[in-house]
Amino acid sequence: MLDHASSQPAQSRLESHSLGNTEGTPLGRALASPRAEHPAKSGIHPLREPGDAFAARVLLARQASRSLDMQYYIWHDDTTGDLLFEAAWHAAGRGVRVRLLIDDAGTTGVDELLAALDAHPLIEVRLYNPMTLRRFRALNFVFDFARLNRRMHNKAFVVDNQVAVVGGRNLGDEYFGATTGVVFADLDVVAVGAVVPEVSRAFDLYWNCASAYPVAQLLPAPPADAAARLEARFAATQAKPEALAYREALRSTPLVGELLAGQLPFEWTDTRVVQDDPAKTLDASRRSDVLLLDALLRSVGSPATSLDLVSPYFVPGKEGADTLVALARSGVRVRVLTNSLAATDVTAVHAGYAKRRVELLQAGVQLFELKSSAREDEEGGRRRFGGSSAASLHAKTFAIDGRRIFVGSFNFDPRSALLNTEMGLLIDSPALVQQLAVQFDGGLQGAAYTVRLGADGRLQWVDRSAAGEVLLHDEPGAGAGTNALIALLSVLPIEWLL
Repeated sequence: MLDHASSQPAQSRLESHSLGNTEGTPLGRALASPRAEHPAKSGIHPLREPGDAFAARVLLARQASRSLDMQYYIWHDDTTGDLLFEAAWHAAGRGVRVRLLIDDAGTTGVDELLAALDAHPLIEVRLYNPMTLRRFRALNFVFDFARLNRRMHNKAFVVDNQVAVVGGRNLGDEYFGATTGVVFADLDVVAVGAVVPEVSRAFDLYWNCASAYPVAQLLPAPPADAAARLEARFAATQAKPEALAYREALRSTPLVGELLAGQLPFEWTDTRVVQDDPAKTLDASRRSDVLLLDALLRSVGSPATSLDLVSPYFVPGKEGADTLVALARSGVRVRVLTNSLAATDVTAVHAGYAKRRVELLQAGVQLFELKSSAREDEEGGRRRFGGSSAASLHAKTFAIDGRRIFVGSFNFDPRSALLNTEMGLLIDSPALVQQLAVQFDGGLQGAAYTVRLGADGRLQWVDRSAAGEVLLHDEPGAGAGTNALIALLSVLPIEWLL
């Protein structure tokens, strides 16, 4: 097992910090005037479309001239993963300092690639809470479950300490839309202005913490021809037919060009970073001083009129359910969008949610469950939830009282609350809140089931589409075997793990 306090000599984990004085970079110069016009404010631009979210990261990386800091829970060994690795590699080739921090639960199959990247003099890669057994990774949980059950779920992408992308997306094909498999419906924001140094300080806190290990200490040294192998790998990825959609997104997305020209529409408002302390993964006895959930509750207070909550893994538990019930009964409009059983990628999580549905509905909480099939937007002809034949909700956001909205990595479940580290932005934005409200008010029709109680007290699912309304009395996507499994999981004492 790894001893976080003593397993590394001090010289092997040198501290480094975000770079200051980046106002003279191209991004810094482009943002100088709007920052001066909005002192102490942050500019926020939402990234809803998966193609735009991918293109924003690659194009911003191409604009980096001094630093590129990236922190992710998952970085897949697939087309988009490679294209983003390539963007970081080429940034270092231009003289940009690159720091890459990845939770080790999401690095399966990329050890050789990470070692090769780390060998570049301007790239440093660190793994958060790493596995000691590299080949037989599942065995790590057998021998060291208590430590490895706690993960870094944060997601941040910071360029030149001038622009940050924060939200719910990991890095992989299913998060960026051009895939024939399941596409995750997600939300990120581009942030500029006052909040960006806050995001950088949050990155530094994790980068320099005891759980972040340099890969040079964990992985074998790469071969002498590692750089040539990387270049060949990246060229092969660019040549794949699957890369065509991503290359087209890079050509067609005007976001970075508009940003450099001062034409990207930002909402300038009060924004702050809310995050867990990385000590959360080391000391289970610490609570309110390290938990993002406590910080969020202190920041936003109790809703007075409305709460719109979007969470793919919605497991409120008894305490959370009691809170939502009390809010609804006090007159607060509470609406929740989560995955249906057919759309979820974790059946056990659905079981944790399903057993709370009746009590939530009885109290007046409105429940919506995303369908597994994406539907066309009848007016715009664009898919509201991704571009493939199947969709799964992955966005994590909630809005309070028509004014404040959280966008980040936090799920409304025990794992986010107590086990994993999380981060996000708390934004004072009636405009973003209204956009989310519009989805609940009517935009979900055709994309989500409305769950309600029938006169007999049993659950019903209302399926609305252009063809009309269909009332379902059985859980969509569930057969007898699945229902039996859900019933079993709902009574097992595993809710704290979900």
